[in-house]
Formats: sequence, structure tokens, C-alpha cells
Amino acid sequence: MADTPDDSAALLQLLGTPGTGVFLDFDGTLVDLAPTPDGVRLEAGVIEALALLAERHGGALAVISGRPVAQIDAMLAPLMLPVAGVHGVERRGADGTFSVAATPDVSPVLARAQALAATYPGLLVERKRGAVALHYRLAPELEQLCLQEMTAAVQACPGVLLLHGKMVLEAKPSATDKGGAIAAFMQETPFAGRRPVFAGDDTTDEAGFVFVQQAGGQGVKVGSGPSAATLRLASPRALRVALLAASVSPFKE
Repeated sequence: MADTPDDSAALLQLLGTPGTGVFLDFDGTLVDLAPTPDGVRLEAGVIEALALLAERHGGALAVISGRPVAQIDAMLAPLMLPVAGVHGVERRGADGTFSVAATPDVSPVLARAQALAATYPGLLVERKRGAVALHYRLAPELEQLCLQEMTAAVQACPGVLLLHGKMVLEAKPSATDKGGAIAAFMQETPFAGRRPVFAGDDTTDEAGFVFVQQAGGQGVKVGSGPSAATLRLASPRALRVALLAASVSPFKE
């Protein structure tokens, strides 16, 4: 990424401007990726920075993740933020209201993924509400086999879309995505009327980038790779540094 500009200064300015609505992916964005989903760790000070930044923006800070809401709550405890989980299938608003979108039957995908993981111990299956993720980070040589098997499984399940992320294939409802989740937040207090900024690192975040930019905001791509986002950060650490700085810097009118 030496030839890619790092827009940390631009992000810091956005985070320090009144009227911003802040939306953050979790894995690969707030935390570095790990070999397994359970292996991620939050750096010291991140939870406190998020709490301060949320307070400064009147509560208009939400996490938009592929993880279930309960997992995000456990990772950020004791902080409880507005959260969209499983790419928008689950969503808890700032007022605490929890909603769940209708989901198609993904049991055939789950069965196929579990059969594959039983044959190849390096694979990990993650079952979520209305979604199935097959992680191959510990067995990267199996990427093509996993893609072949998951593609075939999804083709037999109407209403299910296959996303190819960083060392993971995820079958999820085609009717929900992170852009839709952010759009729903933007209809509610305290996000309504604000300029949305969304930071994420993976293909699953692209729908969020597209939405916030169409709404007059900014998408922030964390890390390398093609993206619709107009801003770029070198790494999750660069994002965390910006969050920490914004949480203690004065607002810029």
C-alpha cells in the first residue's frame, strides 16, 4: 500500500465535525483479523474511545458487522452501542429496540459446509441467524474447493447470496446488507439528518460505502484492495489511532 494515500487526516476531520454519524465495521477494522473469529482482541483504550466519541456525537455511533449482535456486545462490554449484526439481519437501535429481518432457509448450505469441515479439519463453520460462514484461513489451499462447494449449495437456496471475503465464504440473505442496515439507522434518532461516515475493510462493506456516499457521506476503506470508498486507511491500527485522537480533540465547526 506504499503507493496508496492514507486519508487519516481527512477521517479525523470528519470524526471531529458536529453532525457526523459514525458507522464502523468490526473485524479487520476496529480489530486486526485473527486466524479464528474467537481469536480477535481489542487494543487497550478502544472501548473508552468509542464511548467518548459516541457521547460527543449524541449517541450517533454504531457498529455494522457480520457478527451477531450478541458477539459485538460481548467484545465491547460494558459498552452497548447501536449495532447491526449478520450484515443487517439483526439490528438494535439507539433506543434499544431489537429487530430481526426475515431470513431464508440456509440449512442445506450449513449441512454442506459442515460436511466439508468434517473432511478437512482446517476449515471452520460459523452458524449465524440466517447465514453460514465457512472460514478457510487455516487452510488457504482449500479456497477453490470451498468456493465450488459453497457456490453449489447457495444455488440450491433461493434468496441466499454468497459473499467472498478475506479467507471466508459467507452465505447470507440477499435481501439484507450493510448499506440497508445503515439506511435504517439513518431514519432514526440520533442518526437522522447527519452526514454518515462508514469504515470497513472487506467486500461485505462495499454496500455500506455505496449507501453512505450516495447519502452525501464518506466511505473509508481500511487496507488494500479495490473499493467504492472515496477514503483509504492503511490498516486497522490507523483507524484506531484516528478514533483515539477524535475522542479527545475539540470539535471543529
